[in-house]
Amino acid sequence: MVILGLVLFVAALIITARVSVLIKDSKRKRNLSTEAAESGGSGNGDHGHGYRLRGDELGGSAPAVDAKSLITRATSEPDNPLVDEKIYSRLRLDVPKELQNLVIAYLATSTFWLVFGTLVGEYLGLKFVFPDLDEVSWLSFGRLRPVHTNTVFWGWASLAMIGLAYFVIARTSRTVIHSYRAGWWGLVLINLSILAGNLCLMAGINNGGGEYREYIWPAMLPFALALIITFRNFYNTVKRRKVAEIYVSNWYLLASLVWTIVVATIGYLPMFQNGLGETVIQGYYMHMGVGIWFMTFTLGLVYYYLPSALNKPIYSYSLGVLAFWTQVLFYTLIGTHHFVFSPLPWWLQTVAIVFSVGMFIPVFAGTANFLLTMKGSWSAIGRSYVLPFFLVGVVFYCLGSSQGSFQAMRFTQNIWHFTDFNVAHSHMTMYGIVTFILWACIYALLPKMTGREPSQAMVGAHFWLAFIGLFAYTVSLMAGGTVKGIAWLEGVPFIDTVIATRGYWTWRAIGGSLMFISHLIFAWNFVAMVRKPLPAAQPKALEPLTA
Repeated sequence: MVILGLVLFVAALIITARVSVLIKDSKRKRNLSTEAAESGGSGNGDHGHGYRLRGDELGGSAPAVDAKSLITRATSEPDNPLVDEKIYSRLRLDVPKELQNLVIAYLATSTFWLVFGTLVGEYLGLKFVFPDLDEVSWLSFGRLRPVHTNTVFWGWASLAMIGLAYFVIARTSRTVIHSYRAGWWGLVLINLSILAGNLCLMAGINNGGGEYREYIWPAMLPFALALIITFRNFYNTVKRRKVAEIYVSNWYLLASLVWTIVVATIGYLPMFQNGLGETVIQGYYMHMGVGIWFMTFTLGLVYYYLPSALNKPIYSYSLGVLAFWTQVLFYTLIGTHHFVFSPLPWWLQTVAIVFSVGMFIPVFAGTANFLLTMKGSWSAIGRSYVLPFFLVGVVFYCLGSSQGSFQAMRFTQNIWHFTDFNVAHSHMTMYGIVTFILWACIYALLPKMTGREPSQAMVGAHFWLAFIGLFAYTVSLMAGGTVKGIAWLEGVPFIDTVIATRGYWTWRAIGGSLMFISHLIFAWNFVAMVRKPLPAAQPKALEPLTA
């Protein structure tokens, strides 16, 4: 809470200083205009005020003409802009119309599910502060909470990842997508799965207590089929690539699809739905879903879009391969660390803890690779509205993943197990890493594809509201979770810990509200970027000189 207060205090100082500068500048202009009015009859030779420019000395009295389009922006306040000027990307990509329509369709539906899913999350956050907000069964916390998580998981993140990956697969393979029709089928099946699954959840029909697999199997089946179709489409596209090597991004994307198909199948097999076996599979499914599907797939996107945004190659291809194979080695056996001190075998819990520590290798390798790629380009971050999203995502990748490894230890689980600290951790990873990186990729791709840039002020508002909201959300829940865990160890009655956590939940609602507002701004920016895409300029052939 102290850190949060300091951040808000510094932000208030910055805003106050900016407003003060604007007020002083306004007063200065008013004084100058008053002086000019008083000296209006004195002419240019007035000795009291000196010589004054008329304003047309350099261009004459005729209207200004910029036939060669050398001037992109003019301002009367070059020293005191309210929003720092960013550099627009003038690069236009020659993208096949079919691919452009497919990518935009995936991103459009993902943006819809982001707004819907976080609207549900916002309502749930308010329920912590106002528990008597409603008495409708299908709006109860137990039904809406899985609607929120599954919608943002399978609707927002999954659709956005696949849509962005279609461009990466085609671009790095220097060929066209194997089947655009298959891509559209995948889009329809995923949206059908989310719609059917959410309707069932709100009606009280679910798969039991399995987190992130609350959808019943008929609702989840279309999603699994879509993954199979997408993998086949990606694989066949890479197979007929026109370059010798398979770029490292495609390693991550293809492997992530294969593993997720396996995870989704195992998670819904009938023999794993009861007893302790169901608990083991739940840990496997839950953590593999986050780490092997979302994290691995998103890292594959970073390996393409980050170097593209910086206009420089990735720092080390070898570090990328090291991170890939160590991710495969360590991540597959850490799911049980969610069930430390449970009736599961002690040795299985220990294996999960040991492999959680091993995750430091791929995390540090990937983080170092991304930061070293940014090395020498730090000044570009302040001039770009794309790179700040990447920077936040990379920093949270290191912090959030390292936190997860430390949180797997028995001495930390003893305090944080079953507390709000876990909710903060999940948002630090799925939001701070995955969502921020997806936003960065979208802002990096769409303007180059459609020729339309978003408003810089709106992108800035999106970034800061999301970042400050996430900060308030995670810090408050980590502090509240720690207080609650310590109180439980001291034998404080449960209801007393609930009452003591109310203040932290208020900050959770405030942070969540800021995040939700940022999503509305992002949706506005998305519409601005895809509205009536401009045709790419075709290069003109040089005509031979004639004598």
